[in-house]
Amino acid sequence: MAEQMRSLRVVVAEDFALLREGLVGILERAGHVVAAAVADADALVTLTRHELPDLVITDVRMPPGHSDEGLRAAAAIRETHPEIAILVLSQYVADAYLDTLLEAPGTAGTGYLLKERVGHVREFLDSVYRVARGGLVVDPEVVRQLLARRRDDGPLATLTDREREVLSLMAEGRTNASIADELVVSEAAVRKHIGNIYAALDLDPDSDRRVSAVLTWLRRR
Repeated sequence: MAEQMRSLRVVVAEDFALLREGLVGILERAGHVVAAAVADADALVTLTRHELPDLVITDVRMPPGHSDEGLRAAAAIRETHPEIAILVLSQYVADAYLDTLLEAPGTAGTGYLLKERVGHVREFLDSVYRVARGGLVVDPEVVRQLLARRRDDGPLATLTDREREVLSLMAEGRTNASIADELVVSEAAVRKHIGNIYAALDLDPDSDRRVSAVLTWLRRR
């Protein structure tokens, strides 16, 4: 759970002052240290390289262009400091932004959440925890929309509705036990569904197939 997380050093980048201060408050009340809170992408890159935090939390659209400056800054940070976990916040479900983030080099944790998720404080802090531990966390609404858009895409078309549910929960960073609780089934049933997903997607058994299963459909066009 989030309350069991070690104290993290965090750099926050968000141009909307109210949300930026809200993020700082949430993190500090949870026992974390906000090393810097900035309003533009250039400051994010500069201060991250100076502070070397455990985690960067950044908006996608930031000054001066309000397009993808935050995302490009996150990719630059990941390239030079692959050990820093990155959690990206977005107002909208945007496939291109998600693909770019997930394809950035590095093995540290990565997250992609819609901004509305910040209002659910416990869920948000749990996502922070998972990303800081090296996990991949994608907002449930992003998962739902992308699965719906790509329902007939390649091997994903062979998955059953239940397997899609399991894949969605896997993308949220859930454990097998948590998935079993959510779907009110046994862990053995969850393991069977995951095995079917791996087989349908023809994943390399020597890879981290749990992460690969999620990335396979997130990256498809």
